[in-house]
Amino acid sequence: MNRFQHIRHKPPVILVSRRELVVVCAPMRSHVNLSHIVRSCGCFAIQRVIATGTARLDEKIARDGADSVELEVHRSLPPVLTRLRAEGYELVGLEQTTNSESLFSFPFAARTALVIGNERTGLEPDALALLDRVAEIPMAGMPHSLNAATSASIAVYEYCRQFPAGGGTAESTARPGAGPG
Repeated sequence: MNRFQHIRHKPPVILVSRRELVVVCAPMRSHVNLSHIVRSCGCFAIQRVIATGTARLDEKIARDGADSVELEVHRSLPPVLTRLRAEGYELVGLEQTTNSESLFSFPFAARTALVIGNERTGLEPDALALLDRVAEIPMAGMPHSLNAATSASIAVYEYCRQFPAGGGTAESTARPGAGPG
């Protein structure tokens, strides 16, 4: 008798509370990347994705994510980031930059806006200037970076690994080594 049996479409885990991650996308060259990002967000119960530029979904790729994720589309990225900061989100770019932190040890705040750059050009200087922090996925081989949808999925997974029940407590949102107030 086999110890493992395949379960197709196992029911999702029920979260204690809503996850406070918002995924924000710079204008994408490909609607395929945005559709994959929405699908990944749906899988991890991330309920809000904000896209900028001329964004649209391919529902065959986004699948159930197209139904479970609220997709907002705005013309420009900087005003979106300014508004999210006013709503209390920490603005975290996913990008290779000077002073970026390795995703391997990156402590997310529960209330995070994860900003994903364009597939070719990354995040523009006006968006980088608004960020609180930048996380980077360390590359050990070639090419030097992953595509936008794959990078976003990895970062969303890491956020969810840090906040498995969906949402944070004061204890779980504190950064390691951070003292009180």
